[in-house]
Amino acid sequence: MITAFDIGGSTIKAALAKGPESLTLLGRVPTPRDDFSAFSEAIARCVDAAGALADSPVAISVTGVVDPESGIVTCANIPCIDGKNLAAELGQRLGRKVLVANDADCFVLAEAHAGAGRGHRVVFGAILGTGVGGGIVVDGKLHPGAGGLAGEWGHGTIVATKTSTPPYDLPHFSCGCGLSGCLDTVGAARGIERLHRHLHGEELDSTTILAHWEAGDPRAEATIALQVELVAQPLALVVNIVGPGIVPVGGGLGNSAALIARLDAAVRPRILRKLDRPLVVPAQLTADAGLIGAARLGLEATSP
Repeated sequence: MITAFDIGGSTIKAALAKGPESLTLLGRVPTPRDDFSAFSEAIARCVDAAGALADSPVAISVTGVVDPESGIVTCANIPCIDGKNLAAELGQRLGRKVLVANDADCFVLAEAHAGAGRGHRVVFGAILGTGVGGGIVVDGKLHPGAGGLAGEWGHGTIVATKTSTPPYDLPHFSCGCGLSGCLDTVGAARGIERLHRHLHGEELDSTTILAHWEAGDPRAEATIALQVELVAQPLALVVNIVGPGIVPVGGGLGNSAALIARLDAAVRPRILRKLDRPLVVPAQLTADAGLIGAARLGLEATSP
């Protein structure tokens, strides 16, 4: 039995897991972002409400990066946990074993076992939400990599500055990580908005741009065509290096089946392996992926 948490910058969601896919949702509470005592107390109240056995562990999916060696969390969205060994400090507060992984890793773990990745030996989960992230599962096991950064394909100076459809000369946009030209600057929701503004001088949110695109608007079509080309190239490289059998896409853009189908059609001609089936697909688990992944993490850690 595991008390599982999915912790974001605004909300803490909790569930009691009696098995890999057996979740009893426990509701949600606001995330105390600036006070670690209040944050710890919110978690403790949820654990108490769950009624789990006294020695049962807690498993957490959290926004940010978790170093698997030091346990240190890097999390700009929740300042009170940034730089802390969250598992150790919460474990001391709760008197229980605590496991912590980042939300992208929990997402791909959930998809590999209970979603689009079932039956595939290697799964690369791509997040296209507010930003770009990802994670890798091999033979059912999460591969966090050194520093917990495996699968984080959103950063590094990799975005093309010259494109073919139609020809564009693009700048390398500055990224919040301190670099320029990262996929994170153009690859997800904020990226669509940035590209649309750059091409057309028009301020629209990503939801509106996608709606206009699906309705046949030529300006939105130009934006989406450019964004797909910019994302398809680095994603094809990831596929060639990692060798996934499937690439489930989560985050807000993963909800657009038409967009993911177009991305898949752009990626498959660019990879070495030739496939006659979809490779890049919408994630099957959405709202509860973090909880399912955290529960799986906890259950695997406690299984004999």
